[in-house]
Amino acid sequence: MQGFGMMIDKLKKNPKRIVFTEGSDPRILEAASRLLASYFLTPVLVGSKTEVEDAAEEYGYNIRGAEIIDPENFESIDEMAETLCELRKSKNMKMEEARKILKQGNYFGTMLVKMGYADCLLGGATYTTADTVRPALQLIKTRPGKNIVSSCFILVRPSATGENEVIAMADCSINIKPTEDELVDIAIGAADCSQLFGIEPRVAFLSYSTLGSGAGEDVDKMRNAARKSKAKRPDLPISGEMQFDAAVSPRVARTKCPDDEVAGHANVFIFPDINAGNIGYKIAQRMGNFAAYGPILLGLNSPINDLSRGCTADEAYSMAIITAALVDEVKKELEE
Repeated sequence: MQGFGMMIDKLKKNPKRIVFTEGSDPRILEAASRLLASYFLTPVLVGSKTEVEDAAEEYGYNIRGAEIIDPENFESIDEMAETLCELRKSKNMKMEEARKILKQGNYFGTMLVKMGYADCLLGGATYTTADTVRPALQLIKTRPGKNIVSSCFILVRPSATGENEVIAMADCSINIKPTEDELVDIAIGAADCSQLFGIEPRVAFLSYSTLGSGAGEDVDKMRNAARKSKAKRPDLPISGEMQFDAAVSPRVARTKCPDDEVAGHANVFIFPDINAGNIGYKIAQRMGNFAAYGPILLGLNSPINDLSRGCTADEAYSMAIITAALVDEVKKELEE
């Protein structure tokens, strides 16, 4: 994919350190060994040094050059616990509780990013999405100007022209029933993220109605969110509400909304809720033969991403590249 090539080129010029919260998982070890062989990312593997090295030897992965950090004997654990207590002072957290929490790889890994030991984090090979996202929300927190953390999936498949077909879908995994204003953040975040993959975003807010053909609160929500998004980012082609066929089929678009700039050519799809989004991306993945990359979390102060517990080593490798590529994008936005 063109986007991955661009990401790797940038990372070679400015390598990053990425935390893997499940350092002894064989899929993570395979991904780490491949990243080390390419010299553009340094894996920071959380776990017992003995367990990680024994697992790497058992499965035949060369992880020379990776850093292994064990929460049980981390030399700066007291400093980290004090920082955690300060971050969670509204919950009246004490040192004893902080030390106990930091024995968990998800919290320990997130604090490594928070304290600058690493640039970004990838978890979820064995942790649930909630267990990966919760520490990020509590410790990394949302960027200024962002109301929520959202997610998007990038979906890729070969096309008849020989070039990859690349689309984005959001929000498929985080926000259950987003409001109009939350949908604005979701749409703009997904559009900006899609550009990392070489997409020139054309954003469609999806509904059972196309530009007024239906009525009701759900239709109004998507229409108003599209209008607000366009007002906030007039540089982006954004439209809605519209049905999926009108969004992707030029023939249907000519009939239903012939003068719309997005209809028939949309490539960033915004769903009304998590039910529709999760079903939609999995239909594309399982029946449309798209490879799905994500969920990519958007809106945090540092990139933290979540793997599926059913992920492959290839998916972990790809998501590590995506996560690291977001580091400079987030820094750029924070500096603006």
